Amino acid sequence: MSLPVIKNYINDEWVDSNTTTFGDVWNPAKGEKIAQVPYGTREDVDAAVKAARAAFPEWRATPPLTRARYLFRLKDAFEENFEEIARVLTTEQGKAIDESRGEVRRMIENVEHATGVTTLMCGYTLEDIAKDIDCYGHRQPMGVFAAIVPYNFPGMVAWWFLPYALVTGNTFIVKPSEQVPMTQTKIFEIVEEVGFPEGVVNMVHGSRDVVNALLDHPDIEGISFVGSTPTAKYIYQRCGETGKRVQALGGAKNIVAIMPDADLNAGMPSLTTSFYGCAGQRCLSGSILAPVGDIADKLKEQFVAAVKEIKVGDGLDEQTFMGPVISAAHKERVLGYIEKGIAEGAELVLDGRNYEVDGYPNGFFVGPTIFDNVTPDMTIAKEEIFGPVVSIVRTKNLDEVIELINTRGYANAACIYTNSGPAAREFKYRVKPSMVGINIGIAAPMSFFPFGGSGNSMFGDTKGHGQEIFNFFTDTKVVIQRWF
Repeated sequence: MSLPVIKNYINDEWVDSNTTTFGDVWNPAKGEKIAQVPYGTREDVDAAVKAARAAFPEWRATPPLTRARYLFRLKDAFEENFEEIARVLTTEQGKAIDESRGEVRRMIENVEHATGVTTLMCGYTLEDIAKDIDCYGHRQPMGVFAAIVPYNFPGMVAWWFLPYALVTGNTFIVKPSEQVPMTQTKIFEIVEEVGFPEGVVNMVHGSRDVVNALLDHPDIEGISFVGSTPTAKYIYQRCGETGKRVQALGGAKNIVAIMPDADLNAGMPSLTTSFYGCAGQRCLSGSILAPVGDIADKLKEQFVAAVKEIKVGDGLDEQTFMGPVISAAHKERVLGYIEKGIAEGAELVLDGRNYEVDGYPNGFFVGPTIFDNVTPDMTIAKEEIFGPVVSIVRTKNLDEVIELINTRGYANAACIYTNSGPAAREFKYRVKPSMVGINIGIAAPMSFFPFGGSGNSMFGDTKGHGQEIFNFFTDTKVVIQRWF
């Protein structure tokens, strides 16, 4: 039986790519191919940009509240299709169905937040800046924007940007990950039903050629990106060369500090979720567990016991806590890091290699893995693994754990578990990461706060969603006026 072939969505129509190159889309739990995705071309991108550019003048002249009403209708349509979106997401990405539901919820929250455009897009004025002269600033849309988004959150991440671009009067192109194109395809079927004007929102599938075509295209004003740090750097540099606005969110090496006074019983559920949710494939996942002082042995005992209870399996099973990793290649990459940890002398206390799930012999599963006595100079303590592998790095005091966090290079998120207000304040004040959790394992800002790190975790100066993103998608035109 032939596999379905994913289509592009350009100018309100589903169209075939003109490519001759296609990739496979997998169900990672079963290790089965489920679709084919076109590796699109510059011609595909040109067609999408042409449509988006043609739609821009009328869309930018559409009143902001009218633009917001499209999002109100879209929000209702997403709610009606909530479960179906989540199930498509789990099928191609592998994460547990409850995680997919949470992702779809976060996606919808961004749509809801963007509808505040009539407040959040307002400019400002000042009378009498000189004799009989007034000044005011308008926020104006700029044209065509695009987003290049990752495989780990195939539904949500594009919507950190898309609704804000549209509601401020821009037109938009989404390039989903070629590993998980089906979720955005389902979402765009719903977008089509809502009936945006032709060309306002478009989608082009593909890989490197599509990315480069977007980066080079002279009629694209800005790029939003989420992915690995090397690619984020590349995107940032290329956008600089072509004069585009850019927000490029990269990788992470997040550390979770456990102070001696932490309430381990209360914190354990969020700790296990932090490290093993999405099989560790998220930029907010905990990677290093850093007990401070004499709590280390007690923490290790409780943490290992809790992790052993994690149910690994097909994400569509309601009882599954952790699904597979995205692909066979990524499984091998994660296993390579486990071997590296062993070779460098870390103590493997829970081994996720050769993990088997009944009924899924071909799935891309890696079991929960824990190393103890990891030192800061080991590879597994420095590099982003993006899998269900936890490194316990024991520290003597708060200063040492802060030093550990601030020397990883990445600066996305950090968390502390403690009952000490002064310790928590010292921690959040001195650590470099931009997203900090206090007794919360996953410091994931909601749509009305910005999402993004610093250091090698973020390139550009405007983060995802939050109030600031209205600045990214608008130019402030200042008018100074005098009447005679």
